[in-house]
Amino acid sequence: MRKSTVQKGKGTVEEAAGRATGDTRLEAEGRADRVAAEARAAIERVHQSARRARDGMRRGDF
Repeated sequence: MRKSTVQKGKGTVEEAAGRATGDTRLEAEGRADRVAAEARAAIERVHQSARRARDGMRRGDF
């Protein structure tokens, strides 16, 4: 989750900087980084959930 958190922060900063300076390209890059980070975080949550389910089945918690 750290990578996605760092990437989301970077995207937010880039987006704000682009908005402040009127640089639409930088703003768009920041938005893209932020969206990619949210997607990465969602994938990581699914992965963790699947791992917990697998471990639960191994222990017989089902």
